[in-house]
Order: sequence, then structure tokens, then C-alpha cells
Amino acid sequence: MTASETTRPATVDATTLRELIDSGRAPRLLDVRTPAEFETLHIPGAYNVPLDLLKEHRAELRSHLDEDVVLICRSGARAGQAQQALAEIGLPNLKVLNGGMLAWQASSAPIAQGRQRWDLERQVRLVAGSIVLLAILGSVFVPGLKWVAGFIGAGLTFAALSNTCAMGMLLSKLPYNRGASCDLDSVVGQLRQTGERA
Repeated sequence: MTASETTRPATVDATTLRELIDSGRAPRLLDVRTPAEFETLHIPGAYNVPLDLLKEHRAELRSHLDEDVVLICRSGARAGQAQQALAEIGLPNLKVLNGGMLAWQASSAPIAQGRQRWDLERQVRLVAGSIVLLAILGSVFVPGLKWVAGFIGAGLTFAALSNTCAMGMLLSKLPYNRGASCDLDSVVGQLRQTGERA
């Protein structure tokens, strides 16, 4: 695998994916967002395998992913990371939903909805913005606090350049973003049941 293949995952657009699903040739859909994001809305028939769980247990998941797999997140960034993690263990037939759930919704494709919660990227913007605002306001009284704002700015810059987000990874571990479906045994059980019916 070349470096360009690892930085640019194979993609499928929302229209093509919808056509595959409607024709009965649906690939395995793995949604790598947090359980809270998944509960809020997801593609019907998708399995929730949060990115951190997928990375930690990718070898165990591999034996249950022998057909075409489409990885889904909000915009495509986390799905791209999941694709790289699974490609490293030799899993073929991986694609990322181009534009993620944002593109899926924009195409007016069907979605399953649950209790509404803020997505992880919105949470990151709230926390980062609040820290910067409080650091700048606090620096009136404690001049050194301006460096906290600078640190957050540097972290956001690194997040954009590396396409990773440490703050997002930390926020994804909060109880608000977790759920009962976020364990490997239930995910593998669901994948196994579907595989046996196929």
C-alpha cells in the first residue's frame, strides 16, 4: 500500500450507497461515531463501532468483516482514521462514506433518529471556545492566562493539520457520549448474527 493510499481512503458517495442499499447489495455499514451521536441519528442497518473501540479491537473485528465495508462518521474524518486502522491489519474492501452523515442527510436519504444530542465536533467547539474566552477574560487579572488560549489555539491547529483531535477523543469518553451499546461483545454479537443470516 502506498502512502497516498493510506492518506486518501477509497470513498463512496451517498447516492451510490443508497442505490446499493435499495438494490439489496448493501455493504456492511460501520458507524464510528460515539454512541450518543449514533443514537441521535444514523443510517438504518448501520452498526455502531466507536473509533476508539474499533482501533483497540480491530483484529477481533476483522474476522466478522469479510464483505464490503463502508465506514461512516459525521463528515468523513474519523471514518478515514478507521479505514487506516483496518487497512493496517489487511482488511480489504473498505470505503468511507464521502461527506459522512452530513452528505447522507443532504441527499435526503433515510435516517433512523433517536434522542437528540450534540455531535462531538460541536462539543469540541463549545469547550475550546469557552476555554479561550475565559482565558482571555481572566488574563485581565492574571496575565499568564493568555497562554492557555495560545495552547488551545496550537492544539486546534495541530488537530486540523493531523486530522486528529485530542480534545474530541477525551470528550468521547464522557458518560454523555457513551452508551450501553459501546462494548465489543454486543458489537461482535450483532455482526455474527447478521453474518449467519446472510
